[in-house]
Amino acid sequence: MSAPPRRVRIGIDTGGTFTDVVAVDEETGQTTTTKTPSTPADPAEGFLAGVRKVLDLMGLEGDAVTAVSHGTTVATNQLLEGKLDRIGFITTEGYESVLEIARQSVPDGYGNSYFWVKPPRIVPADLVRTVRGRLDPTGAEVRPLDEDDARAAARFFADAGITTIGVCFLHAYANDAHERRVLEVIREEHPDAVVSISSEVLREYREYERSVTTLVDAGVKPKVGAYVTNIRTRLDEIAPGVPFYVMKSNGGVLSAQEVVHQPITTMLSGPAAGALGAALIAGTAGFDRVLTCDGGGTSTDVTVVVDGEPTLTTEGSVGDYPSKIPMIDVVTVGAGGGSIAWISPEGTLKVGPQSAGADPGPICYPDGGDEPTVTDAHVVLGRIPPHLLGGEIPLSVEAARKGLAALGGELDLSLERAATGILEISAWNQANALRQVTVARGLDVRDFTLTTFGGSGSLLACRLMDILGLPRTLVPPNPGNVSAFGLLTVDVRNDYVQTVVSKHADLDLDRVRGVYADLEEQAHVALDGEGFARAEQRMQRTADLRYVGQAFEVRVPVADGELDAAAAEEVAQAFHAAHRQLYGYDFADDPRQAVEWVNLRVSGIGPIRRPDVVELPGRDGGTDRAVTGSRRVFFDAVQSSPSSGGDWVDTPTYDRPALAPGDVVSGPAIIEEFGSTVPVHPGFAATVDTYGNLLLTKESGR
Repeated sequence: MSAPPRRVRIGIDTGGTFTDVVAVDEETGQTTTTKTPSTPADPAEGFLAGVRKVLDLMGLEGDAVTAVSHGTTVATNQLLEGKLDRIGFITTEGYESVLEIARQSVPDGYGNSYFWVKPPRIVPADLVRTVRGRLDPTGAEVRPLDEDDARAAARFFADAGITTIGVCFLHAYANDAHERRVLEVIREEHPDAVVSISSEVLREYREYERSVTTLVDAGVKPKVGAYVTNIRTRLDEIAPGVPFYVMKSNGGVLSAQEVVHQPITTMLSGPAAGALGAALIAGTAGFDRVLTCDGGGTSTDVTVVVDGEPTLTTEGSVGDYPSKIPMIDVVTVGAGGGSIAWISPEGTLKVGPQSAGADPGPICYPDGGDEPTVTDAHVVLGRIPPHLLGGEIPLSVEAARKGLAALGGELDLSLERAATGILEISAWNQANALRQVTVARGLDVRDFTLTTFGGSGSLLACRLMDILGLPRTLVPPNPGNVSAFGLLTVDVRNDYVQTVVSKHADLDLDRVRGVYADLEEQAHVALDGEGFARAEQRMQRTADLRYVGQAFEVRVPVADGELDAAAAEEVAQAFHAAHRQLYGYDFADDPRQAVEWVNLRVSGIGPIRRPDVVELPGRDGGTDRAVTGSRRVFFDAVQSSPSSGGDWVDTPTYDRPALAPGDVVSGPAIIEEFGSTVPVHPGFAATVDTYGNLLLTKESGR
C-alpha cells in the first residue's frame, strides 16, 4: 500500500534583506527552513522564489501545499517612510480641524512644547471637505445628511485628481447610515476612488483616533491591495487555488481577498508573527511568562507573553499615526545590528536610531559604509565570526577596526572600550524597551524568560540578563526563521467593536446582550466565508471599562454564556483587579467611585492546526563533537575582572547543529549556526533542552 501524499503548509516572512521560509509537514509536524534574497523592486518575486526553493528542498510539487501564510511590511514601510498618496478627508461640518487639534499633547521626551515640531497632518487642510448632518451619541439623527454637500465633496476630489478618500462622521460608531450613503454618492460621482469609511474600519468613539485610523486604512489600501493581488495571481501558477493568508497585527491571519478590504490590519504583520512563534516555542519548553526580543538589522522588537498569549493593545501607532486597531503590544527600538554609533554635539557616544541597513551596511561588509555600527563592534571583539550566513557574506575585521579606532580616538577611548561602549548602549536601549512592556504595565521583569531570535537578537542576551536580573534566556533553533515559523501557528482572527457607554449601575443588560449578539454574528459570517464550520468557530468576548471621569479604559474578559447581572458583576470585579495590577490601586470598596462600561468587543477565531515542536534524540560523546576551533574574544569587565576593564580570552567555538539535548556549554564560548551567533559570556552556561533550544543561565556563584 503506497504512503499517503505529503501535505505541507508554508510560512513566508519578507524582510529587508532576506525572505525567510518555513514549511511544516502536516502529518509529522517536522519543519524545513530556508532563506532567499528579498527583491525590494518586486517583493512578489522573492516570495515566489522562496516557495519554489522550499518545495525543491522537500522534493514536492505545488499540489502538496495546503496553505501559505505571509508576513508583510508593505503597509508598515509605507507609513514609516511617509510614502502615502494624496488623501481626501470628508467629515462632519464644524469638525474640519480635528486632525490639526489632535490631542494637543507633546510626545514623551520633549519637556517643553517649544522644542517639538508638530509632524505634517496625514491630510492637509485644503483637502478636507465637510458635510452637513448630525447624529447624537446614541446614533439618533439630529440633522439629516445633506447629499448636495456630499456630491460637491466627491466632485471636488474627482476634479483635483484625488483617488483616495477617508470618511469619518461624528458618532458614526453608533449609526453608520450617513457614512454609507456618502459612500454610495462617492461611487456615483467618483467611481475610480478608493474609499474607507470609519464605521467599517473602527466602530469606536474618539473622533481623532477614528479619523486617523480610517485615513491610514485608505492610504495604504491601493498599495497593499496591488501587492496581495499580485502574489495571489502568481501563486496560482505554482499551487492553483491554495488558501493564501496574510498576518494581521492582532495575532491572527486573514485571507488575501479580505485583506484587500482591511489593509490597516496588517500594519505590524512581521513583529506579530515573531511574537507568536516565540510564544509557542517557549510554551512548549515549559515557560508561560516570556519576553520576546526580535533583533534585526535596523531595530529590535520586544513584546510580553503571559500564559502563551502576547499582550494586545489598541493604543498603538506606526510612525506619526495613532491607530486604534487591535495589535500585539510591540515596542520597537532602533538597536539592531546596523545601528550607527555617533558622537553627539555634547561629545557623548550615541547608538542609533539611524541605521546603515543592508546597503551600504556596516563598515565590515563588502562595499560597506563608512560609519561604525553595532555589527562592527561585535566583529572587532570576536563576538561574531568574520562572515555571515555560513560564509555567504565575508566580513572585514580590519576595516571595522579602523572605523572604531577613529571613533575611539575622538572620545579618547581604546579600541576595546569604544566597541564595548557601543554594545553597552545598545544593550541598555533594548533593556529599556523590555521595561516598557513589563514594568510600565505593572509586571515584574524578573518573572519572565527572555526569548531571543532574529539575526542579531541573541548577541546581547547575557548582558540583558545582567541588566534586568532575568533568570534565563531561551534561544530557539534557527532563530532567524522564528517569524516565518510563527506564521504557521496563527489562527484566522477577526475583531469587532462597538462603543456602548454606560455606568455599571445603570447597565442595560438586554442592550449589551444584543450588541454582543450582533458582533458575534458579524464574526460568524466572516469565518463562514473563510471556510470554517460553525462548530469549529470560537468567539472571545471582552469589554473596556474605566472609572467615571477617567480618560482611558482597561480591557477585561467577558465570560462565555448568558450575560446576566452576576456575570456583569464578575466583569466589574475583573476590572478592579486589572486596574490594581496596572496602577497599584483600585476603588472596589469605594461606592462613590462608579465604574463605566465603554466598548464591547468580540474576536471571532477560526482555529488552524499548529505545527509540532519536535523533540530531538540525544547523542553520545559530549560537547567536544561540536567544537569547531577557537578565536580570541574580548569580554568586558562586567563579566570578568572589573579592575582590568575587560579581557581577551581564547574562546572555543561550537557548531550549534552538532549539539544535542543535555549538552552544557560553559562560558566563555561562542555558539554558531547558519543565521545567528550566541556569545556565552564567562560566568554563564548554555544548556540544550529536548527541543534543541539553548537555555542561557548564570552559573552558581554569579
